[in-house]
Amino acid sequence: MLFLQGTRDTFAQLPLLEPVIARLKPRATLHLIDGGDHSFKVPKSSGRTPEDVMNDLADTIAGWTSDV
Repeated sequence: MLFLQGTRDTFAQLPLLEPVIARLKPRATLHLIDGGDHSFKVPKSSGRTPEDVMNDLADTIAGWTSDV
């Protein structure tokens, strides 16, 4: 299972999600988007564009699926 998570996501808070991921390992992978909210939007101050974030997510998904 691949979990894509923004560090500012208020719907799936990391302190609640991380123990679940730990119990599921090695079947679970967590990829964090630093500063990302539930929609993976990051603050302008991050220096990352929405396209940067989507490319990061796409690369992560492609890499993960090639390992499955």
